[in-house]
Amino acid sequence: MRIYAIGDIHGQRAMLEAAHERIARDGGDHALVVHVGDLIDRGPDSRGVIALLMDGQARGRNWLVVKGNHDRQLPNFLRDPRWIDPRAAEQKDWIARNSGADATLASYGVNDAMLRDLDAVHAEALAAIPADHARWLDGLPSWHLTPQALFVHAGIRPGLDLHAQIEDDLLWIRKPFHQDPRDHGVLVVHGHTPVRRATHYGNRVNIDTGATYDGTLTAIRIDEAGVWVLDDSGPRPLHPSGTDAE
Repeated sequence: MRIYAIGDIHGQRAMLEAAHERIARDGGDHALVVHVGDLIDRGPDSRGVIALLMDGQARGRNWLVVKGNHDRQLPNFLRDPRWIDPRAAEQKDWIARNSGADATLASYGVNDAMLRDLDAVHAEALAAIPADHARWLDGLPSWHLTPQALFVHAGIRPGLDLHAQIEDDLLWIRKPFHQDPRDHGVLVVHGHTPVRRATHYGNRVNIDTGATYDGTLTAIRIDEAGVWVLDDSGPRPLHPSGTDAE
């Protein structure tokens, strides 16, 4: 069985459409595609990314989406504009952290968010952002398990049963996961930490290639023969190396 995955999108709808096209050429329109989160923030069209994925799922496309740490910011902001993500390095609200909220809000027509009163921005956002977009983001699962791989945004707490994992780790973890060489029982496919190119570390594959930082949006295929990166020229094998610096 073939399964495909797409890395961190960050509001890059045109890149997402191109990644879907590469997958369709390789596996057809009904291919199973898992998106590993961070759909929004920083890029120019977060609203368009959400609309594209929601519409595709509504039309029966075999698209799965797991939640990234950026994806939980918007629903929490709408509930409480002063909400602070407990795992964020900078303990400030979504807009003040300067992590891309202004771009997301602008995609909904709420402009200059960083320059305006927080309560005024919040009121405008409540009126401008479709409630179903926020509900959809809020309801995204934090992982998806298949026989070929576990798909998750940031990674897992090594040695802990999947059902005992907490969302904070699944959406935010870095070093304890990256530095653990053990076999996790299944290949873990994740994003969250940008690398220069998709990298296979033996027990995990990182597919966040910095779409929002002048990088690319990576699409991969996993099948019985291994892991493949889908370039415009077709699939190329991704062998375990673990040599890319993070």
